[in-house]
Amino acid sequence: MSENMDRGSSQPAEAHMSTQSRSNPSDIPHMSDGQVWDQAFRNHSIHTWLMEMVLSLQQTVADHITQLATRHQQQDLVPEEQRHNQPIWGQEALLGRLMFQMVNYLQFGATGGQKFQPPCHSEDSKGDVRSREQAQVSKQIYKIFYQLTNFEDTSINYVLSNRGIETSALYHASFQDYNTYQGNKYHEDKNTLGFINLGTSENKLCTDLLTERLSRSDMNYIDDDLLQYSDWRGQPFLREEVAQFLTYYCKAPAPLDPENVVVLNGCSSVFSALAMVLCDPGEAFLVPTPTYSGFVFSTHLYAKVDLVPVNLESQVSDANTHPFQLTVDKLEQALFNAKLEGKKVRGLVLINPQNPLGHIYSQDSLMEYLEFAKKYSLHVIIDEIYMLSVFDESVTFRSVLSMESLPDPNKTHMIWGTSKDFGISGFRFGTLYTHNKEVALAMSSFGYLHGISGITQYKLHRLLQDREWIDNVYLPTNRSRLQEAHKFITNELKSSKIPFLSHGSGLYIWINLRKYLDPCTFEEELLLHRRFLDKKLILSCGKTFMCKEPGWFRLVFAATPLLLKHGLQRTNKS
Repeated sequence: MSENMDRGSSQPAEAHMSTQSRSNPSDIPHMSDGQVWDQAFRNHSIHTWLMEMVLSLQQTVADHITQLATRHQQQDLVPEEQRHNQPIWGQEALLGRLMFQMVNYLQFGATGGQKFQPPCHSEDSKGDVRSREQAQVSKQIYKIFYQLTNFEDTSINYVLSNRGIETSALYHASFQDYNTYQGNKYHEDKNTLGFINLGTSENKLCTDLLTERLSRSDMNYIDDDLLQYSDWRGQPFLREEVAQFLTYYCKAPAPLDPENVVVLNGCSSVFSALAMVLCDPGEAFLVPTPTYSGFVFSTHLYAKVDLVPVNLESQVSDANTHPFQLTVDKLEQALFNAKLEGKKVRGLVLINPQNPLGHIYSQDSLMEYLEFAKKYSLHVIIDEIYMLSVFDESVTFRSVLSMESLPDPNKTHMIWGTSKDFGISGFRFGTLYTHNKEVALAMSSFGYLHGISGITQYKLHRLLQDREWIDNVYLPTNRSRLQEAHKFITNELKSSKIPFLSHGSGLYIWINLRKYLDPCTFEEELLLHRRFLDKKLILSCGKTFMCKEPGWFRLVFAATPLLLKHGLQRTNKS
């Protein structure tokens, strides 16, 4: 394991441009005077050039319509003038709506080889999550155009409410790449030209083991009770098994109480519901960054809770003994700055093992963070969804549930699920363990909206109950395959002289591609991300994880060597 960036040497990547890595279209049209386009156009894709033009046009249209909206508000128009102007207002609003859709598609969805189509509104998947600020810009532009149609008896009818517009914009900003991948997946036999997804954190190394175990006869049981509504917290038999499972694998000092267990359809549902229970709209959580990109979507969709970043740096210094180190001083500073901005911070969110870094908090560090939270009466939410995906034998993971004495147990809440550790993200299972009975009771109400089917709960109960299979078959095999995949990808990165962070846990590796950015900006990071998409490759860029330094990407390695090999070949072509 290496605490520092590794590329054969531990020096940070140089922020210079590799000329072979930039996109350079071969068919560059000639101008009538015989001059070719200048270097700026050669270094940008046609998509980027078109995007700049449309953004300029959109700004012109937005300014014009804002002026019109202001004029309408200032004037008292007689009914006859209103009727005369309504068709004009309707056409202006339609133009604005079209501009919104064009920019939304270009900014969040256009990839090489795609057929043009307006953004769809139906999928609900996990994937590459861009910042809420981008979606907010689109939402604000869209609302400008809606102002013109806020007249009685207008002939223009719109389906979405303002929050519907915001939700749609946030969704498309978050999952467009993933939805594109879903419609055109790579397959080594059936679709070799499809998208290779090394951006979504899924463990596909042990599907053979899970398929076999879930096909056994003990899984094929249906009882009348499984076909009916159940306790919204989850079936009692599943909550009891989850309590025993966490007691055993988290090494809890005393048996955990099933009454403190709540199960919902995924950890994102658990986190979103917890944000609703602990915060009022406009309040905030502290979150060390870079962090899991899905938190942005999960906290904002229902709860309207803000995330206050605790920005961490990659550079090793006197204050940082290793890259992206979290300290209490940084937590104190972030909390102080939030208060200056008038934000009410209600909690601290930690991921252990970390995503996207893979680093594991020591027990001493974890205790310091908990003491900090107690000092300021903050809740602490600890996401331990990768707790069984530690594959480096020299690394020790300690769950927060293993601590003998918590500084503030009533404000400490742990989340876990089977999506990562067992590679069954399609089962949609997440669980909360909290010592706070009031929080557990409030959380149980969300089972009405985010419950799990009775049959799925039974299968999960049987799976988690089979300790012999988990300890002797699944976990050793999963660790071994993660080790092999990790060794393959790190060797490839070293040979390509690409720096990375290696910590021996999780399904991903945090790689530094700064040398391919010139200049080293988030705009160039997005262009590099777009070039990967042009080659049908999905990686998650650092901006989506709220990383303050451009150039970092998360690469998921929990895939077959063949898929990883093809994916790396596509990065070299980008």
